[in-house]
Amino acid sequence: MQNITLHQLLPNVFRGRTDIQSDLWQKDLVLERGRLYLVEAQSGKGKSSFCSFLTGYRNDYAGQILFDTTDTRQLSVAQWSRLRTCSISTVFQELRLFPELTALENVLIKNQLTRYKSVSQIRQWFDALGIGDKLNAPVAQMSYGQQQRVAMIRALVQPMDFLLLDEPVSHLDDENASIMAETMMQEVRSQGAAVVVTSIGKHMLLPYNQTIRL
Repeated sequence: MQNITLHQLLPNVFRGRTDIQSDLWQKDLVLERGRLYLVEAQSGKGKSSFCSFLTGYRNDYAGQILFDTTDTRQLSVAQWSRLRTCSISTVFQELRLFPELTALENVLIKNQLTRYKSVSQIRQWFDALGIGDKLNAPVAQMSYGQQQRVAMIRALVQPMDFLLLDEPVSHLDDENASIMAETMMQEVRSQGAAVVVTSIGKHMLLPYNQTIRL
């Protein structure tokens, strides 16, 4: 997938409002593979809705989303599943990790589906992100910032055209946020993928090509 085209997109909950000032809602916008985007939003402006629309978990919106030339409303469950495995990777704001599994198991359960990275590479990422000693710790016993790093590693164990990060460093100090951004960008560049980062405040310091304000 090379482009995601947003045509006059608007969450249904915002229909009828005349006070919307946004770079995205009710606009035409193209997200291109290989570029970096920062989506800035205040609470209640639809950031979480936007992420859910792009990943196919919600379709309660007016307008149109195109993956290249395909209207996402026409995608089947099987097609969405393939896209989430081979084209769109996500770090969810709420992380969606399995608390009863270990940090490594949370990553391997996805890597067993994609068969994309070696266990050695995954262990190297754990070490690079400062959680090499947490491989066998249940996620429920880890801090939220440590869990965010596990979620990032899980997002990287697949082929991707677009990487969607919903407030990925909200619980990280600047040093660890910088390390995570550098680790992520090495993989992103190797795949030529686009990155879409959302933020209501603190965000990854990256050379963004475009800032989009909700």
